[in-house]
Amino acid sequence: MDRCNAGSSGNAGRSRPVYVILTSKPGQFRTEIVDGLRPLAAYDYLFYGTKKATFVIAELLEDTKIRVIDEAWSPQVVNEVPSKFLEKFETPERAFSELQHLTSFGHMDTKLRKL
Repeated sequence: MDRCNAGSSGNAGRSRPVYVILTSKPGQFRTEIVDGLRPLAAYDYLFYGTKKATFVIAELLEDTKIRVIDEAWSPQVVNEVPSKFLEKFETPERAFSELQHLTSFGHMDTKLRKL
């Protein structure tokens, strides 16, 4: 199974770490790294050579609220999304595998470029 059921009790009750995927889309919204997250890898998503998004795979160290800034509004709107709503993965490799699955569309020219 690629995903794990981490529940909402935080890492204090977990015997193993869990990993999440954070997304930012230029001009639309950006997700910020906050206390309780440890970024491991970042990737630009390219669609026919044009950057469409940036993804960060991060270890969830504890339940937290992820800061998402909506850049489409002036002034910018800040939302704090509880980490319990994020999909969680057992390993960084499984998170990356899911990211590859989410960003590939048949024979379209899509790439994940490691930062």
